[in-house]
Amino acid sequence: MPTSSAAVSMRAAVRRYSRTRRLAAVCACLPLAACAASTATSTATRTASASLPADVIETPLSATPGDAVRGRAIVANRQVGLCLLCHRGPIPEERFQGTLAPDLAGAGARWSAAQLRLRIVDSHRLNPDSLMPAYYRAEGLTRVGKAWQGKTLFDAQQVEDVLAYLETLR
Repeated sequence: MPTSSAAVSMRAAVRRYSRTRRLAAVCACLPLAACAASTATSTATRTASASLPADVIETPLSATPGDAVRGRAIVANRQVGLCLLCHRGPIPEERFQGTLAPDLAGAGARWSAAQLRLRIVDSHRLNPDSLMPAYYRAEGLTRVGKAWQGKTLFDAQQVEDVLAYLETLR
């Protein structure tokens, strides 16, 4: 049965609408803290960040080495890390993984530990327009709910645990 160009055009419009609705649904699921942390960085913060090393945080944030098992649990947990909301990862038991951000598989081979640490702590230092929240930054954020003001999304040990897990993904 031949299809008219109007029917083909209609199907394409429906597919675009479906994708837009899925993206809107994903964005609506982000908790207020993650949305607040992902807001654009102010010019003053960008200027201050320029004096810091470009793409690394060499020094571990905690005295205790990271634990990859705990890190995997944080990445997979949809109430703590929310990583799989945007990223896909080698965690087959978790369904409905994201496609908005880079795949976590191979992250340990693509970036050094110091580069991964910076990406977890504050990805906005690399890309001010990043959607990824700053998991270990409390200053310089806008539109932060009162309950989250002055607080980070992860503590130092959680950052190191997630880092330890990502380093195993080679």
